[in-house]
Amino acid sequence: MKSTLVWKTLKLSPALLGLSLFAVSHADAAIPDQTANTSKSTVELNRQLSETSIEIDPLQIASDVPPSLNPTNMTADSNRELLEQIQRYSGENDAESLNQVTSVGQLRDVSPGDWAYEALRSLVERYGCIAGYPDGTYRGNRALTRYEFAAGLNACLNQIERLIGTGGFDETELETLRRLIQEFEAELATLGARVDNLERRVAFLEDNQFSTTTKLKGEVIFNLGGAFSDEDLRIDGEDDDDDGDVDAFGDNLTFSHRTRLNFDTSFMGEDRLRVRLQAGNIPEFDEATGTEMARLGYEAATDNDIVIDDLIYEFPLGDKIMIAIGANDFDFNEIANLHNPYLESSGTGALNRFYRRNPFVFRNNAEQGVGANIMFSDSLSLDVAYVTGESESPADKDGVFNGDFTAISQLNLALADTLDLGFAFGYSYYPGEDVNLSGSTGSPRAKEPFGEIATSALRFGIQGNWRVTPTINLAGWGGYIDAEAEAGDREGDDADLWTWMASVSFLDLGKEGAIFSVAGGMPPKLTDVDGGDEDDDTSFLIEAQYKYPITDNILITPGAYVILNPNHDDGNDDIWVGTIRTTFSF
Repeated sequence: MKSTLVWKTLKLSPALLGLSLFAVSHADAAIPDQTANTSKSTVELNRQLSETSIEIDPLQIASDVPPSLNPTNMTADSNRELLEQIQRYSGENDAESLNQVTSVGQLRDVSPGDWAYEALRSLVERYGCIAGYPDGTYRGNRALTRYEFAAGLNACLNQIERLIGTGGFDETELETLRRLIQEFEAELATLGARVDNLERRVAFLEDNQFSTTTKLKGEVIFNLGGAFSDEDLRIDGEDDDDDGDVDAFGDNLTFSHRTRLNFDTSFMGEDRLRVRLQAGNIPEFDEATGTEMARLGYEAATDNDIVIDDLIYEFPLGDKIMIAIGANDFDFNEIANLHNPYLESSGTGALNRFYRRNPFVFRNNAEQGVGANIMFSDSLSLDVAYVTGESESPADKDGVFNGDFTAISQLNLALADTLDLGFAFGYSYYPGEDVNLSGSTGSPRAKEPFGEIATSALRFGIQGNWRVTPTINLAGWGGYIDAEAEAGDREGDDADLWTWMASVSFLDLGKEGAIFSVAGGMPPKLTDVDGGDEDDDTSFLIEAQYKYPITDNILITPGAYVILNPNHDDGNDDIWVGTIRTTFSF
């Protein structure tokens, strides 16, 4: 009968004797006389345990937890408090692992004069249940909480089983164990439920996981918006549809969507292969308005056909270099720092395409390429890339080196913790088709200053981001392109293009996570060209938006932007675009 009682008791708390004795060394604050002998200290400890113990049948403890203490019947607040305490304890122990000692002399901060010396020596030599810190200390004055005590993991299980089998475990020690079980019954019940729940969750995830290497992330945008103006635009001073009339547009309000599924796969832990599927019907407002300045920053005119929008592989090369290779929709922005943190995202950033990033640096009409980010220090890094537009084509004036390409770099400086700057320089060449120097954000002349003939361009850009205060952020850029005609009658002609933007964002305005942003700038403009016409006037773009998080996964962004003198022509009426964008992320 006695052996059965012992075994049932051990089933509920397999290591509490060793842990209870472990607690003695931490209880010196409760012992008034530190010079007292070990026997007196043990009696005092047993008296305290007896006074605070709960009267309960040990057989009931060994077989079933009382219903009042069953985790399924405990209040949610009580369980939550217990688990938070236990998790904090686990986090502390992760930082400093303990090492088993075989002699009390291995503990540098324990001396024979300490009141608990004999108890520690007994624990080490009799039970083998004492662990020290890696630096050889025991830290006996450190406070021990009930949760730390309850979260101990079987430190003495094997030793107790061995002692019971050899008759080395007496009745007094069994009685101490019973009292400890009663005192810490609630914590033990909660720990048991937590382990059981974790085991069930792990088993479920293993049986139902999408992939062992791939994570699925999604984003869906619902967009309600429209473009409004009194009349159609003129291109080069002419009615854009050549029907002899000036046509009104913009009376229609549109409702559309963009859906993205990102499959991120890691093969080595620090690498990532991204495959993005996209479908949508968000309109391209340039087709309705006659100017690319009106384009949205998150359009998806695929007529709801599913396309592969991104195909990029990133991997580290040592500790300081990250390499990126893109086979589809890859440009310099995929690897470089854009220095525009609150407006750069296509799903949650600027409403207008122009404001997301400097078009002279990060929009090179590219589709494939390779790039790298090199970290020299925490405050100095270099982005480099070689990108092409038709590298998949074997046709003449296509391919990796014979088609259009851009070689570009950016030096990044982090000044203190609040100011970041980027200085970019690049060279582009277009063999005659698909010339696009403006990144489809400016005037037609800025896009093709010489028409569809071979064109080269030197690209310069400076962009920066300044956190003025914890709740105010400034960002902006300036860009310049020196273009030259490389073929035909205009070979040798030069052209100058300029652009700039500035924005201010107010963080946590009205709610934590909410951001109000105002931006203004000049879209790419052809200011001077040999043997051709430059843009006579100047367009200005102004945008205001308010990002408001409904939940952690739902963000609503009402806003509007206006284009003054569209296509750098004051003969064109201003265009207004209003939109309410709702972004769901999962």
